Amino acid sequence: MISRIMSACRYDPTLDGAYAWFRVGVSLTMAAIGSVGLWSYVVILPLIEEEFSVGRGDASFPYTMTMLGFAFGNMAVGRMVDRYGVSRPALVAIVGLCLGYLGVSQTDNFYVLNLYQGLFIGISTAAGFGPLIADISKWFRKRRGLAMAAVASGNYLAGAIWPPIIQYVVEAEGWRFAYAGIGVFCLVAMTPLALMLRSAPPNEAQQRAANGGVAHEEHVQAIGLSPRALQILLVIAGLGCCVAMSMPQVHIVAYCVDLGYEAARGAEMLSLMLAAGVICRLSSGWLADKIGGVRTLLLGSVLQCVALFLYLPFDGLASLYVVSLLFGLAQGGIVPCYAVIVREYLPVSYAGRAIGVIIMSTVLGMALGGWLSGAVYEVTGSYTAAFLNGIGWNLVNILVMVLILLRSGRARTAPA
Repeated sequence: MISRIMSACRYDPTLDGAYAWFRVGVSLTMAAIGSVGLWSYVVILPLIEEEFSVGRGDASFPYTMTMLGFAFGNMAVGRMVDRYGVSRPALVAIVGLCLGYLGVSQTDNFYVLNLYQGLFIGISTAAGFGPLIADISKWFRKRRGLAMAAVASGNYLAGAIWPPIIQYVVEAEGWRFAYAGIGVFCLVAMTPLALMLRSAPPNEAQQRAANGGVAHEEHVQAIGLSPRALQILLVIAGLGCCVAMSMPQVHIVAYCVDLGYEAARGAEMLSLMLAAGVICRLSSGWLADKIGGVRTLLLGSVLQCVALFLYLPFDGLASLYVVSLLFGLAQGGIVPCYAVIVREYLPVSYAGRAIGVIIMSTVLGMALGGWLSGAVYEVTGSYTAAFLNGIGWNLVNILVMVLILLRSGRARTAPA
C-alpha cells in the first residue's frame, strides 16, 4: 500500500494517470479545508451581532464582504494559475487565510472585521475553488468532468464538516479562540498540500514521451462563437442559475420559520441539500464525460427549475425535506459544468482566467439572489413571489444554454 502511494506521488506526465488522480485527492483535501471561509462566519454571526451591538443586517455584512472577496479572488487567482501554476498562488492564499482569521480574532473594530473577512478570508478562500478546478482540468482528458466535479465537491464537504466543529469550539472556548485556531490549522495543514501541487501540467513533449512517442493533441470543440462571446454567455447563464439557486439555500431556514416550523428544521434541510449536492456533483461529472458539459448543465438547470416549482404547492414539513433533497440532487452539479464547458470549447491557455471569471459570476449570482429574494419577500410579504423570481432567473439560464447547444450543433455540422 505504501509503495503504491509513493508511486502515485511521483510525477507522471500521463493524462488521466495515477499522479493525476493523486492530485485530485490533494486538491479535494485542500478545498475541504480551505473552504472553511465560506461557512465559519455563518456560525458566529449571532455572537458578532451581540458583541458589537449591531443589527442583524449589519451583522450579515461581513458575510457579504466574504462572498465579494471570494468572487473577485476566483478571477484574480485564476489568472495567476495560468501564469505560475497553482502551487505558488495557493501558498500565498494560505498565508492570507491565516492572517485573516488571526486578524478577526484580535480586532475590536467592526469595520476592520469586515475588511479582514473580505480582503483576506474571502479572497484567500477562492484559491480552494475555481483555481483548483482549473488546474486539475489540465491533467485529464477522458475523465476530466469527473475529476473537476470531485475537486468542486470540496466546498460542499466543508459545509458539512466545519460548522459543527466550529460550533463545538465556540461553545467551549469562544468564537475568538475558534477563529485563531482555524487560521493556525489552515496554515499547518494546507501548506504541505500546496507544495505537493508544484509539478506543472504535462506539455506536448512530456506527453509524447509518456505515450510511446505519440502526443495527445488538445481537442477543442467547434462552437461558432468567439472566446469572448462564449464567456459572456456563460457569465449570464451563471448569474441566472445562481440567483435561482440562492433562493432555497439562503432562505430555507427563514422560509421554515415563516411557515411555523423550527429554525433547526430548516438547517437540517440545508444540510440535506449540501449532502445531496455532493452526490450530484460527482454524478454530473461522470455524465459530462459521456454527453458533454452543455447537455449536463442544461439537464441540471431544468431539474433545478422543476424543484423550485415544487416548493410552491408542497409546504408540509415532510414534503419540504423531500423537495430540498430533490433540489440538492438537481443543482449540485451545475456550477462545475461551467468549468467543463470552458475546457471543451476554449484552449487550455484560457482555463484559469475564463473559469475564474465565470465562477465569479456564479458567486455574484448567489449574493444577488440572496438579497433579491429577501427584498421581494419584504415587498410582497410572502416567499411565493421570491420563488417565482428565482424561477424566472432559472429560465434565463435555460435559454442561454439552449442557445449554446444549438450553436455548437451548427458548428459541428458546418462544412469545413
